[in-house]
Amino acid sequence: MEKINYPGLNETLYKETLPNGLNVILLPKLGFNKTYGLFTTNYGSIDNRFVPLGEHEIVEVPDGIAHFLEHKMFEKEDGDVFQQFGAQGASANAFTSFTRTSYLFSSTTQINENITTLLDFVQAPYFTEETVEKEKGIIGQEIQMYQDDANWRLFFGIIGNLYPTHPLHIDIAGTIESIADITAEDLYLCYRTFYHPSNMNLLVVGNMEPETMMAHIRHNQANKSFPDATLIEREFPEVTTADIIKKASINMPVNRSKVIVGLKGTKSLPTEGFELLRYQTAVNLLLQLLFGDTSSNREIMYNEGLIDDSFGYDFSLDRGYYFADFGGDSKEPERLVEKIRDILLTATSSSEITEPKLRLLKKKMLGKYLQSLNSLEYIANRFSQMQFGDATLFDMAEVIESITLDDIYKAIDHFIQEDALSEFYMYPEDH
Repeated sequence: MEKINYPGLNETLYKETLPNGLNVILLPKLGFNKTYGLFTTNYGSIDNRFVPLGEHEIVEVPDGIAHFLEHKMFEKEDGDVFQQFGAQGASANAFTSFTRTSYLFSSTTQINENITTLLDFVQAPYFTEETVEKEKGIIGQEIQMYQDDANWRLFFGIIGNLYPTHPLHIDIAGTIESIADITAEDLYLCYRTFYHPSNMNLLVVGNMEPETMMAHIRHNQANKSFPDATLIEREFPEVTTADIIKKASINMPVNRSKVIVGLKGTKSLPTEGFELLRYQTAVNLLLQLLFGDTSSNREIMYNEGLIDDSFGYDFSLDRGYYFADFGGDSKEPERLVEKIRDILLTATSSSEITEPKLRLLKKKMLGKYLQSLNSLEYIANRFSQMQFGDATLFDMAEVIESITLDDIYKAIDHFIQEDALSEFYMYPEDH
């Protein structure tokens, strides 16, 4: 078991890759009452074309199947896993993203029992055609609920503009039509391919003794048999700036117009983990400088009535893609788009980007980061989201400190490209 000390944060991480390929990470947090377990597979909604385990040809499965599989994992022949966690004093949940599926629990008691339950239920699938058909109605209602959510539709509207040929633009839950085609055989096919321990990681954070916990996990995994690990072959369409839909709109029953501007990342990213984390942090600081609460750009847009408190921005970077989005409600959405585009395309000469402002934002980011380390949920979820090689969440303090004004200008040059911009509008139905 590898032991990694972070003396500046007073944290110690324990890591081990088990013989079956499962990557286990333990973070003892003595003095905390709660323990949090997160079991994650590197498999999400975009992974719909792949070579199944033991086969040689690419197959395509229905959209939404990763999310559907997540739902079905909790149902077993002898009952519902949620009830078992509840009987052991734990609350459990799961979520599916574009690139990952995670199963989790939190508890203050019976930690070993809950770890066992977490590992056992995820590693013992049970699907029948009857239960699969029953689930289609439940997930269909969930899909419809999101279709009625204006902000959700706005977000997927801009993704659809930026990635019209990539599965990223498809709702994580799929469509009512696509899930109608899912069979129990499809679920087992995806499960066998993506739920192999070598494609998964287990993170336990909280009040525990690491040697004892690792021994417990080793024993659990040693009693199970898995096929030999193989490299998973996934297939994605090539994406270019030429694919981008520059402008689109829909009408929905909203009181005010909404708009979102998207900026698609088109250039290659650093391959080394620490440098990739630095790039992500530099872009986040750049966006804070240009659009953050303390920027004069934001104040001007607010005073001109172009934005209100709904305005926000985000930067997403994950396996195979990265993009930023900016927007919210606006009484003059077209003018707001012009302003956002102007701020982005003149960023190199922006008066917002100065050494004192960067220094202040770095202190703010560092303070927020250090405060977040008191949350077990934050630590666990951030660890599962970060795909940066050997770099971890606990390298963030060093990364934040290392960002210079030169890094900000390099991020502008690398990321902000006029031909990579798109806009998506949502107007009231009577517009």
